[in-house]
Amino acid sequence: MRANMWLTSPAKLNLFLHITGRREDGYHTLQTIFQLLDYGDSLYFELRQQGGIEVICKGLDISPQSNLVYRAARLLQERCKVAQGIHIQVDKRIPVGAGLGGGSSNAAATLLALNQLWELRLDASQLAGLGLELGADVPVFVHGHSAWGEGVGEQLTPLQLPEQWYVVIAPSVEVSTTEVFSHQELTGDTAPIKMAAFFERGGVNDCQPVVRKLYPEVDKALVWLEKHGQARMTGTGGCVFLPLPDPAQAEAVLAQKPACWRGFLARGINRSPVLENLEKPA
Repeated sequence: MRANMWLTSPAKLNLFLHITGRREDGYHTLQTIFQLLDYGDSLYFELRQQGGIEVICKGLDISPQSNLVYRAARLLQERCKVAQGIHIQVDKRIPVGAGLGGGSSNAAATLLALNQLWELRLDASQLAGLGLELGADVPVFVHGHSAWGEGVGEQLTPLQLPEQWYVVIAPSVEVSTTEVFSHQELTGDTAPIKMAAFFERGGVNDCQPVVRKLYPEVDKALVWLEKHGQARMTGTGGCVFLPLPDPAQAEAVLAQKPACWRGFLARGINRSPVLENLEKPA
């Protein structure tokens, strides 16, 4: 039985994001492609025989109980009636409120890690169902594959996407998803498309015009990145990205980044490093 482990939980990009409607419960339906990245946060898990949950995440200005990592651990512990506890340390690299799925990815990594450390033997569908209670983006990270997403993002079709490099720019803003989805100017009735249509003609991010209006710094970053190619925003923002086939070209663009913004270069991957780490012998 394992007593501890390290995992790297990946960031994601939404290669497009169409808002296709709204359900009676208030959640928006969508279509998107989730592209996983080889860039993420590090999480360390250490089994405790006492039943407490301790989460340490430096630089995150929220209470530990509000952290999705803590909420994921508590949810799993309560549903499965686990007597053991856990110590979790999170080293953040993924910007917060940036549309990169950092919190959701951390929550999914926590569910997957504790399923193994606590020897619960839940399958991916069961864990994804729990993850959906924490957030719409959690299931894609639980399943651990780049994917076509529908519903609220939980209806997933795994994809094998061609290798691309991404220049990702993170303006110094934290975008409120609630504010964006409740905005009266959000396009909420985009006609659904077939998967083949995206690969033939591409797609847009329906949230992008609203975020550009509400957050001028995101607009500035897009204006700058659009000088180098077909840039767009991921999720509800505020990170923007530019896909490029050549890593040297991507590095050259990133080197020109204004100093006022964070930025990084990432390679698109089709399978999460969390799954690969969990498959390694103890």
